[in-house]
Order: sequence, then structure tokens, then C-alpha cells
Amino acid sequence: MSTLTEPTTAAPSRAERSRPGARVTAYAISRDKALFGGLLVLTAIAYLWGLSKNGYANEFYAAAVQAGSTSWKAWFFGAFDSSSFITVDKPPASLWVMGLSGRIFGFGVWSMLIPQALMGVVSVGFVYVSVRRWFSANAGLLAGAVLALTPVAVLMFRFNNPDALLILLLVMGAWAVTRAIDSEKYAWRWMALAGALVGFGFLTKMLQAFLVLPAFGLAYLVAGKPALGKRLVHSLIALAALIVSAGWWIAIVELIPASARPYIGGSSTNSILELTLGYNGLGRLTGNETGSVGGGVGNPGWGGATGLQRLFGGEFASQIAWLLPAALLATAVLIVAAGKGGRTNRTRAFAILWGGWLLVTGLVFSFMQGIIHSYYMIALAPAIGALVGAAAMVLWRRRSEWLARATLAGGALLTAGWSFSLLNATPTWQPWLRWTVLIVGVVAAGLVLVLPELTLHRTAVRRTGLFAATLLALTALAGPAAYSVQTISTTHAGAIPSAGPAGAGGRGGFGGGRMGMPPGRAANGAPGTTTAPGTTTAPGTTGQGAPTGRTQGGGAMGGFLGGGGISGVSSDLVSLLQQGAKGYTWAAAAITSNAAAPLQIAAEVPIMSIGGFNGTDPAPSLAEFQQLVAQGKVHYFVGSSGGGFGGGRGGTSSEISTWVAQNYTAQTVGGTTIYDLSSK
Repeated sequence: MSTLTEPTTAAPSRAERSRPGARVTAYAISRDKALFGGLLVLTAIAYLWGLSKNGYANEFYAAAVQAGSTSWKAWFFGAFDSSSFITVDKPPASLWVMGLSGRIFGFGVWSMLIPQALMGVVSVGFVYVSVRRWFSANAGLLAGAVLALTPVAVLMFRFNNPDALLILLLVMGAWAVTRAIDSEKYAWRWMALAGALVGFGFLTKMLQAFLVLPAFGLAYLVAGKPALGKRLVHSLIALAALIVSAGWWIAIVELIPASARPYIGGSSTNSILELTLGYNGLGRLTGNETGSVGGGVGNPGWGGATGLQRLFGGEFASQIAWLLPAALLATAVLIVAAGKGGRTNRTRAFAILWGGWLLVTGLVFSFMQGIIHSYYMIALAPAIGALVGAAAMVLWRRRSEWLARATLAGGALLTAGWSFSLLNATPTWQPWLRWTVLIVGVVAAGLVLVLPELTLHRTAVRRTGLFAATLLALTALAGPAAYSVQTISTTHAGAIPSAGPAGAGGRGGFGGGRMGMPPGRAANGAPGTTTAPGTTTAPGTTGQGAPTGRTQGGGAMGGFLGGGGISGVSSDLVSLLQQGAKGYTWAAAAITSNAAAPLQIAAEVPIMSIGGFNGTDPAPSLAEFQQLVAQGKVHYFVGSSGGGFGGGRGGTSSEISTWVAQNYTAQTVGGTTIYDLSSK
């Protein structure tokens, strides 16, 4: 098979413009730009439509965004509260963006979520330009549309988790590597940019950003234009840029005395290096995660059993797997299409770059034994889109060849059958859709096979080809588009959101978590049942901390791990906290960030998160908390989340809860148990 050539985009000369074909070229360019603009506009509408229905989304991060919008110290370190007691359990890059937006426009749902949505639009744009550069505008449009309509992408670009910024940075990094492969004189600059972008990806979600490095590095080393020695030097420059962009913040945090910065949430030794290599690093691979909210090695409660089948079933399939089989086939198609092309062959380089991204990330997700959630699958969406768009164009251009035609038809049947299977997981939801997709796929495959054999007028052949291409696109996009529309029209909140209708992919088996329960209340809305002195059951849990129930759009354990809690904070409690904040560093303290978050957001005052995200961080110790109370820095203690994943797992959280209950008098405010720590 012959290799592909880059489309010519240079402006035509006067002589060329005078030829009859010049008008066609001008029309094609304007058409491409119009379609690209339309893709971005439609993506923006989809991601911004009804965005406020998600409220504060993940209130754990929303509280940190609120803190960063009022305190530069909290903003820089990614602290949970504006008094900077403890950080969130991730680096702060995504919080920087949302926090700056909050400073400029005022903290709120729109100022927090609009930057996330715009990151999604820009990510789609960079996938388009990356694919178009080596293939065609139509290939870029398909690639961008696949990313834009992937259910988990629609979910996360309308949410406040770090994944939106991570995807944008990695997609830009892939584009920079593409430019480096094309360039000779400035290749080192493009590689340095790619390294810097991945480095900032590290400051967004730590080691997950590095999963693309094997593909990025190998693609340039294989296909870069400069000599091998220069390519190696350029790769080292990229590595240096990565280390600088990822390491400057880490170095500052490590060098600043612990007394001058917040406690590093998610670590047991107040160390950002421990967080990087442990809870957010190698611990995710091995399952040995200090401070984890559960899971453990191979625990099927978090992501199901490990293995190659993981991404094709359970809770992951409906989020990302719609075109995953097609993307794997596309990788093989691109490698075969490259054939015996030279070292710098673009098609092979593209397969290494995007196929490597897909394979490495997919394999890690398949076999990692630590905590993994279905929304992580957004990391696969750009690669799937790029591979499907490029391979579809390669096969379409060669549809006169029987092998290419058969492969394209086979891919259509594979995608239609797989979509039918995924849609069949929710048989009562839009039952007509799965049969429609299957029939359209069969018709599309049949047209592709017979089209070159038809003896029709040239115009009829062109129209029939356009019809077949449209059916192919519908086969690929109808299923994920339907799930995306459902996702946009439904409220999503909590720490573990999921896209699509309830029950898709077998979700809901491991807990659900009621949403909207205020701190100190049980799942039925009554004041929480005491499980230990001074403690109550966590919102939406039993006395043993087992999540109960499920709210549509919340995702597994969504309510327990945050989201919707602000709706249950009473106005009486808000008034008490606002008045009690005067003269105190923290208006109140609560066990776990997820109990503290709705209080902090509603009252707009700093709330100390004892034990961090799930109450297991040893911060503060009992002695430290007693000292803070004696110094008059903490006014109230909120008796919530002592059971479950917080103080109920032992450690300082339980000790503090017990000490407060034994030494202070409980009062009920708006259905929530409160202790006045200034009463002695």
C-alpha cells in the first residue's frame, strides 16, 4: 500500500488561481473551516448546555476552588480551606485555573465549570488539527466528533475533577510531537514544548500524565527528521523540560517548612513525594495505597477484576468502549498502510503516537490493582478518536481495493454489533436505538462492499458514496451520542460520577451513596445514629459505613464521597457558622473533607477537614487539635462522618471525636450535631 501525503495548505499563486480548479480549492478550504468551526460551536453548546444542573459537582474540589478564590496561599498549595490546614489529595494545577476564574468572576457554579467545558472544546480542536495535519479535514472532523461525543468525555468536561485539564495538556502534547516530527530546524523546540505540557499534566494528576511518554518518545525517535544523534538530544531536552515543569512546584513544597504550608492531604508523613509515589503513584498499580478509601489488591469493588476484559465490560464499557474495538483495528490498519515506507513515514508515526497512547494507557488501566474509577477512562478518548478518524480515511480512500473495502465493512459490522451489545445492557432505555444502529451498520457495510461494483452515473456514484459515508458515521457515533445526550440532560454530582442511563454497564453493584444528606444525618434524613462517642454515621451510610441507595447521575458512592451535600445544609447552621467564624481561624472542624465541603461552600467560611478526604490522614493529631482549641482557633466541631471511611477506620479522627464528645456538650442545629469548643 502507498503511504499518505500531507494536504497542501499553502496559498495558490496568481496563475493557479486563474485555473478553473482554483475555485474548487478555495471552496474546499472554506468548507473545511466552516465544518471545523461548526464542530467547535456544537461541542461548546453541548458542554455548556444546562451546565448549572451539576451544581458544585464534586464538592471536595469545589471547596478547594472556593478557598483558592479568596486566599493566594490556599490557591498555590491547593488547600481545601482558605486557612490552609490541609490540601486536596492531588496537585493543584486544575484548581489554579478554576480558582483564577473564581477570583475574576466571583466563585460560583458557572465560574468553576465553564473553564472545564472550554477545555473540552479546545481539546476537540487540537485532536482535529493533529489528525488533519497528516490526513485530511474529514478525518480530523471524525476524530474530533468521536472525542466530543464519548460519554465519559461529555461527563468530565462538564465536571470539576482534574481530568479535563489533564486531557487538554496531553492532547496539546501530542500535537507538539506531531509538529516536532514534521520539523527539522525547530524540532527541539516542539519536543521541549511537549515535555513541558506533560510536566504540567503531572501537576494536574501526577503519574497518570506519564502514561503517554513511551508513545511520545518512540514516535519522535522513530520518525523525526533530524539524525539519530540529534533526535536523542532533542528527547533529552524534552525530558529536561518535563522535569522542570513538573518539579518546580514539588521542590517548593518539599523545601518550605511544614509549619509554613498546609498538610499534604493523602499522605501519612506530610510529604508530597510520598503522595506522588504512593497513593497517587505506584500504589495505584499495586493496590498498596496508604490512606486509601478502600479497594486493596485486586478488590473487585473498585473497577472489577483485572485483565484484558476489564475495559470491555462492567462499569467501564459504557463510558469508553463504544469504539475501542474499532480503535484497536485502526491501529493495525495504519501500521499495514505504512507498509515499507521510509523511517519518517507519517502513517507509521501516527500509529506509534496515538496507538501507543491507547495501548499503554489501556493496559495500565486493565491491570492496575489499586483504586480506579470509570471516569478515568476519559484518558483513552483522544487516542480512540484520532485512530478511528485516521484509519477510516485511509480505508475510504482505498475503497476500490477489495481488502480495504472488506476491512472498512468489517469495522462497520464490528462497531454496530458492539454498540448493540452495549445498548442492550439497558434494554428498557430507548429500546429502538440498538436495533437501528445494528441495521444502519449492516446497510453501511453492504454499500461499502458493493459501491465500486455499481455502474451508475458519476454524480449518482458520488451521492451514493456520501450516503454510505454518512451511514458509517452514524454507526460509529449514534450509540455514544445517545448516551452523551442523556448525560447532558441529567444531573451529575459526587466524587465518582458516571455517564449514561442508570444501570448501564452493570453499575450500581458496589454501593450507590445517597446524595443530598446533610452532615450528621442518616440515610433517611433523620439525625445520624450514634456509632461511637461523639460520632454519627456518614451521610448515606449504614452504621458500618456501607453506602446505601443510588441517585441517578451520581455514580457509585457519589453521595457518600461528596456531591449534593450543600442542599442539606440548613440555613440555621449556615448562620451559626458565619457568626462563629469571627475571630477564629476555622469556623468549625469536621471529620473528612466530604463532610466539611458542603458546610464550607454553603457558609463561605473555612472549615477544618480532620483526616483529609476520607478521615485517615493523621492530621491533626489529638494533641495538635487540643492545642488549636486552646489557642481559640477552632470554634465548633461538627459531629459527622465519624463512622464509615472516616474516624471509624481508626487513627486521630476517632480520637478527636471521642475527646470532643467527652469534654463538650452537644447541641442540635438544623438537624446537625454541633459542639461549641469555646464553651469551656
